[in-house]
Amino acid sequence: MRASRHRTIAIKRIPELQPFLDDMVKKVEVPEYIDKDPVCFLHVYEDKQDRLLAGFFAAIMAWGRRDIVINKVHDLMQRMGHNPAGFIGNYSENEMDTLHGFKHRTFTAGDVHQLIIQLRNILQKYGDFEEFWKDVRQQAIEQKRELIAVFHKRFFEGLSGPERVRKHVANSEKNSSCKRLYLYLRWTVRQNSCVDTGLMSFMPASELMIPLDVHVARQARILGLLGRKQNDWKAVVELTEKLRLLDPADPAKYDYALFGIGVLKEALPEEFIVNKRGLLT
Repeated sequence: MRASRHRTIAIKRIPELQPFLDDMVKKVEVPEYIDKDPVCFLHVYEDKQDRLLAGFFAAIMAWGRRDIVINKVHDLMQRMGHNPAGFIGNYSENEMDTLHGFKHRTFTAGDVHQLIIQLRNILQKYGDFEEFWKDVRQQAIEQKRELIAVFHKRFFEGLSGPERVRKHVANSEKNSSCKRLYLYLRWTVRQNSCVDTGLMSFMPASELMIPLDVHVARQARILGLLGRKQNDWKAVVELTEKLRLLDPADPAKYDYALFGIGVLKEALPEEFIVNKRGLLT
């Protein structure tokens, strides 16, 4: 009978990983990282709302090769006249032709149209995308619900378009890993980073969850930091709890380390390998 979980490192041994992982963060979290990653859209504009909104689309479209994602988001920003806040804030049905022909993975022009309408309604009510996030977090605390679950519900309030658009915004209560939304929050909440912008202060970095993709999950399992086989919300919670043992104030920084091990083809010290290399997720 196959084991239901992978082997994990003993809790008392987790601090032994910190020097190696901290060194990996320093190697990966460098200014040169920006131009090759969709986070670049948070660095090309000056206005806060432009940066937050461009970054939001970059995050929810961060699916597949990074160079392709960057090209697609660049296409979308061109259609918005490189003024996403102004375009979205004043968007009307008559401007849907601007989006004609846009497509990325399962995103269609119609999906982007509806997402823009939802964002327009949020901006008209709150004036600032961060104020919306702040209100969502307060409700999540009051209701003792996970942040992204409340964000999903609130984001689609008053939805008049097709239900299919909901799939582009994750929901942790559906056991999604919420990778792209926590990537967005890493980009916008973490302070004192040359890559992440710290544009929003509505929540502390200590509350960030790891943006779990297949690369991060694979390295986490090899190191024994993740025993769960599925890349879902339960895996996110398990891994983030382990990473908080290394840095309670900033667990999401280890996204750089786990992602970077694979990208830089870094040799893992033998004493840290709990599960064999190339372990399938």
